[in-house]
Amino acid sequence: MEDTQDIDAIAMLQDPVRRRLYEYVVAQGREVGRNEAAEAAGVARTLAAHHLDKLTDVGLLESGSRRLTGRSGPGAGRPAKVYTRARAERSVSLPARDYRTAAELLAEAAEQAGLDAGLCAAARRRGEELRGSAAPCGGLEEAMKTLAARGYEPHLEAPEHAERAERTQGAAGTTLRMRNCPFHAVAERFPPLVCGMNLALLEGLLGVDGAVRARMDARPGACCVVVEASKNNDH
Repeated sequence: MEDTQDIDAIAMLQDPVRRRLYEYVVAQGREVGRNEAAEAAGVARTLAAHHLDKLTDVGLLESGSRRLTGRSGPGAGRPAKVYTRARAERSVSLPARDYRTAAELLAEAAEQAGLDAGLCAAARRRGEELRGSAAPCGGLEEAMKTLAARGYEPHLEAPEHAERAERTQGAAGTTLRMRNCPFHAVAERFPPLVCGMNLALLEGLLGVDGAVRARMDARPGACCVVVEASKNNDH
């Protein structure tokens, strides 16, 4: 039954308008109102509302309501419907496969046997293999493309005290955070083991001697690793 629901949910994204709306909401990492989503997708508000509600019905989005004006009390207007990505995961495998259970069993065995160092070494080698003959990552923009291709959903986040030029240009002091962890399900059960593996994988993928560096900086609801300009980089 669950597989059928997952197939139905993913099939909803075949519609190009629904897919654009879904991808926009996911990319924001916050609540998105109907007007904003409609403008981003280039469709009328009523059509956007219809598709957003369909995506909510199948569990790809979650909806709520809040006042988008930021005001409260009389004259603040009615709460508007807003949408965020659903917390539940969706996957389809034909024929049925259960890689998650296998991953959890292997992680449990590795943790009990104290194989953290060996796992990280293997992850770093795999990252280097994925990078191939390419040079270490040359900057945050290149890192964003590399991480997006691996499903991490990266976005730039400048510290509050950064100057406007740093925030707009992605200059020094900007951190590259990732809204998605491809290993989320297993990382929840074995966080030290899997997060350490993830860090080593990204070190190999991006290169340890390049213009960026990966480091651990866990935050709820996001990937445990962040990427920033290397302190040894003068760019």
